[in-house]
Amino acid sequence: MATVIRLARFGAKKRPYYHIVVTDSRNARNSGNVLEVVGKYDPMLARDNEKRVVLKIDEIKAWLAKGAQPSDRVYRFLANAGLVAARKVPNQTKKNQQSEKTLMKIKDKQEKLAKIAEEKAAAEAAAKAAAEAPAEEAAPAEAPAEAVAE
Repeated sequence: MATVIRLARFGAKKRPYYHIVVTDSRNARNSGNVLEVVGKYDPMLARDNEKRVVLKIDEIKAWLAKGAQPSDRVYRFLANAGLVAARKVPNQTKKNQQSEKTLMKIKDKQEKLAKIAEEKAAAEAAAKAAAEAPAEEAAPAEAPAEAVAE
């Protein structure tokens, strides 16, 4: 008999709750024909909650030694608990990356935005310098007039 460690769903509609069970691989998910319940999983709890995944480690080790195969999701739980080695994440294909043409468009747009920002900064600097220049010219013109009045 090929045994598997997998999830069996319990809980209400839209409120899932799972038991981690050991069962024959030919049985349906919720057949109730399980050999042993070895843990619980409550996906409604926060990820950092210690009660989200509860495992009976000794019983799981015993079933793994007997040859029970965990499902993908249960394998992740076991890897997080340190009972099995974590599976290597495969490299993604290049399909999810942007094409060269799109990258060139993005680069051109960034260059245009940088150029506009430089022009804006230069215009602001020129306006600031122009605003300061008349104030400086007016200040020396008034100073001699005051000196003559004395």
